[in-house]
Amino acid sequence: MSGVGPSKQPHSSQLVASEPQAARRASSLRAEPLYSKAAWVLLLILGLLPVLASILDLIGIRANGVPSDHRAAFAAVARMDWTAATAASTGVTRYVSLLETGYALHELVFGLLFLIIVAIPFRQGERWAWFACWVVLVADVGYTFTFGRYDSAILRNSVIADLALPILLLLQVPRFFRRSWS
Repeated sequence: MSGVGPSKQPHSSQLVASEPQAARRASSLRAEPLYSKAAWVLLLILGLLPVLASILDLIGIRANGVPSDHRAAFAAVARMDWTAATAASTGVTRYVSLLETGYALHELVFGLLFLIIVAIPFRQGERWAWFACWVVLVADVGYTFTFGRYDSAILRNSVIADLALPILLLLQVPRFFRRSWS
């Protein structure tokens, strides 16, 4: 394809320079301790939870106007259950359903991004991915304080994620901040 412009293919010296780096990564993954591999798998599972929860929330919103796990929090804040609120003001409950849909979609996107980061660059040992995973803690703790304070089941489940994420990330410190395994 002449006349199209410079080639986007890497120069052969760039390929040679990246081969040792790829070999080091592959070697470090094989030498990785079992606890580190287990922590990575648990991070993937932790990342699946908001994806699955948001899908279930979207199904619940479609069927009932509000996710089933948010009904108790809604009743505590509104001082009436969802059925009574719907009968009293359909406009307000439609708006709440719209907010819940937006929240569920944001949670789905956030969960998918976390999964992608953990599955690919985090697994490859990219240090920026370790730092990026801490951002999820803001969403987790925010969820705990917004919904969890009104519903003990949500509080219990969200505190588990609030504690698990930093523990699992801290278990990965040797992998991301040491040059080789001892």
